[in-house]
Amino acid sequence: MGHFVNMEGVTKRYAGFSLEGVNLVIDPGEVVGLIGRNGAGKTTLIKSLLGIVHTDGGTVTLLGETGVCSPATREHLGVILDTCPFVDEMRVSDVAFLGKVSYPGWDGARFEELCHASGLDGRKQVEKLSRGMGMSLQMAFALAHDPQLLVLDEPTAGLDPIAREEALDALRDFMDDDRAILISSHITTDLEHIADRIVCIDEGRIVFDIPKDDICDTAGIARCRTEEVDAVVGSGLAGSPVHMLRGAFSTDVFVPDRHTFARTFPEVTLDRVTIEKYMTLVLKGETR
Repeated sequence: MGHFVNMEGVTKRYAGFSLEGVNLVIDPGEVVGLIGRNGAGKTTLIKSLLGIVHTDGGTVTLLGETGVCSPATREHLGVILDTCPFVDEMRVSDVAFLGKVSYPGWDGARFEELCHASGLDGRKQVEKLSRGMGMSLQMAFALAHDPQLLVLDEPTAGLDPIAREEALDALRDFMDDDRAILISSHITTDLEHIADRIVCIDEGRIVFDIPKDDICDTAGIARCRTEEVDAVVGSGLAGSPVHMLRGAFSTDVFVPDRHTFARTFPEVTLDRVTIEKYMTLVLKGETR
């Protein structure tokens, strides 16, 4: 099938906001984390991918099909949105029936297993569910028909730490070389545990698309004193362009390879990088 997701030059314009020229590829076996500030375009990107909104330009190919998804394509697609889509008056057991009539590959036992693990009562109405329980219901529904691609918009929002870890475990169990996940999340620590790549969007444009290990395992943050900044930047070990963020007492400089940097500048304090810190440096820091 090739790429599971291939967005080329995708544009969507609203009053006061535009998604501009977005390119995104997701292959089988990948978990891609989508991050960015509120209003940056994450949800618009996801809705454009799914055909929930009509784009103004570019092409979207989803599971080998370009344009509006057919029922056959939707059968292999699992979706979790930031709000629960089921009718308020439905009970959890009604959602199970909906899955049974919607998907030939529906696994009722798997749905019940996931609901039980999340503490979902089949008799409870959707409108009575907390935000976290609504997310758990969507997760169970998405996983129970054995899709190839999961597209998740803030799936762990509203979950307590234990429920979040259980949700991440379910996603880990789901993944293999023939499946993929696109997960948008403000909880970047979740992405550090599950993502292979991190894509950041800001003001409707992709600002970086980088392997997660390049951020969390290989890179570093040099905590430079004022007199050290020029030497660090001039060494070439801070990459190109250089991302830095000045503070009251020191300047944080991103270094792509902290191991090489540590050998060259052993006197400079060096820390690991989190996804959140890297995003902050790129979006708010200086660039040289």
